[in-house]
Amino acid sequence: MENSKKTWKHKEKVLIIINGKGGVGKDTLCAFAGRYFQARNVSSITPIKEIAAAHGWQGEKTPKARRFLADLKEAFTRYNDLPTRYLLEQYKKFLAGEEELMFVHIREGSEIDKLKAQVSGKCITLLIKRTGDGPESWGNASDDEVENYPYDFIYENSHTLEEAEADFVSFLTQILQRE
Repeated sequence: MENSKKTWKHKEKVLIIINGKGGVGKDTLCAFAGRYFQARNVSSITPIKEIAAAHGWQGEKTPKARRFLADLKEAFTRYNDLPTRYLLEQYKKFLAGEEELMFVHIREGSEIDKLKAQVSGKCITLLIKRTGDGPESWGNASDDEVENYPYDFIYENSHTLEEAEADFVSFLTQILQRE
């Protein structure tokens, strides 16, 4: 597949809320998309990770660490809605910038709905699945319930790394042409 940034011609910017269990390749797929589209890639957990890192979390992705981050995110959501406020700041920058796509990683269905209700432009939801990867349970609701949401689209990330780039970009282009 030719690697050129402007493969998709569309007037409307698109927010893509992307989700999937840990280890299914979401960040890799977003990086692939970034080679073909002007894209922004953000996560609702980013400000939480920054707070956690300032207080001893060292970036590990163990079940215990994932539970800690999920609990901390829930606490900040209840306290001052930090994750959504962060995403809305990023969305304003996206609207003002040159990017065509904005990938937003959100685990919780209620948080997906909250963001969708607060954005003005085109917004779609995308679940990434990969059979057989990762544990069945991470031990926290944020990770364990990602598939319990009515996503607009589902992408089965079943290709080798070498094949995944072309397949995902093709899948994404088809979605965007429909929208």
